[in-house]
Amino acid sequence: MQDFTAQRDPNTRDQLWVVEHPPVFTVGLNGKLEHLLRSSEIPVVKIDRGGQITYHGPGQVVVYLLLDLRRRGYGIRELVRRMERAVVALLAEEGIAAEGRPDAPGVYVAGAKIAALGLRVRNGCCYHGLAFNVDLDLAPFADINPCGYAGLKVTRTRDLGLDLSVDSAGRRLTETLLRLLD
Repeated sequence: MQDFTAQRDPNTRDQLWVVEHPPVFTVGLNGKLEHLLRSSEIPVVKIDRGGQITYHGPGQVVVYLLLDLRRRGYGIRELVRRMERAVVALLAEEGIAAEGRPDAPGVYVAGAKIAALGLRVRNGCCYHGLAFNVDLDLAPFADINPCGYAGLKVTRTRDLGLDLSVDSAGRRLTETLLRLLD
């Protein structure tokens, strides 16, 4: 992502990368390791996105947004809102009420976080993105203060009664993002 963003020129097309990570805790640029409550076998990696600590693992859709925000004509706050709306819209299609919160970026269902966001902007272009919990093991979240919030509950689509595969959730989320990013 860093290399792609560094090598961009005004004609470089925007991209969305959809991935699923092996178990890893990631800590943002200003993240505090005090939010890692206990050590485990899961590696901890400092990365250059905003935000505190989160967990990524199998069963979670991660969408990296590599976008030229100058060309799109909006800034980071608007991008965050569009990303949140994409997750909210996907869940609404399944009859699940979700919301973004201005005080804590991400998407929440009944107060539990189902999608985390973390971005980096360099020279008007962003990278990193969002993590959407589909069917991942939630136990590692007990080892951290998710996104820096002590006691923050997390959830996944499986616990909401949705029978989504990671592939179908990734495809649907990407389609919704593409629609809302324009």
